Amino acid sequence: MATLRLGDVAPDFEQDSSLGKIKFHEFLGDGWGVLFSHPADFTPVCTTELGYTAIVSGDFAKRNAKVIAVSVDSRQSHIDWIKDIDDTQKTHVNYPILADVDRKVATLYDMIHPNASTTATVRSVFVIDPAKKIRLILTYPASTGRNFDEILRALDSIQLTDNYSVATPVNWKPGEDVIIAPSIKDPAVLKEKFPKGYKEIRPYLRTTPQPNR
Repeated sequence: MATLRLGDVAPDFEQDSSLGKIKFHEFLGDGWGVLFSHPADFTPVCTTELGYTAIVSGDFAKRNAKVIAVSVDSRQSHIDWIKDIDDTQKTHVNYPILADVDRKVATLYDMIHPNASTTATVRSVFVIDPAKKIRLILTYPASTGRNFDEILRALDSIQLTDNYSVATPVNWKPGEDVIIAPSIKDPAVLKEKFPKGYKEIRPYLRTTPQPNR
């Protein structure tokens, strides 16, 4: 099995889920996707993660992104588990959880790391763009809960830098200054692209207010 890398086309698949059959590329449509895996149902860290994702699902929707989880347990197990998630996390899980009993998705996306566990998936995250290209990959151990605010922040950065000739600096948050691409040197182009002006800290390090603000 080839290792997935940034820029690769996200593998398509058809799999059962808590909301019925999912054809992945069809499910994503022309929007963004966030596919994230969970070691198992009825586990404490996963319960908090799925609950929080439900709470911020509207924030993903605002970014034209659909969230979809995957666990190697059955559809009925997911449905039963969702009742616990909704109750303990005070939310409503309204996005699909893939029932990857045959490990099809886990294998396609290399989510089982035998040196960590031969049966449970690690906490993988894949951000996928409208062209079905993988734009971000995160992998956490089973014991460490993810920061979904960071996933939203990274998605904001990717979407922003796709549309403007900028990059985002360390610890950047939406609305803060961004970095102008070093390749842009023509003063006329700089004035056209960055009408709010910019600060030159070094010739290769120039900051400007976020373009779409």
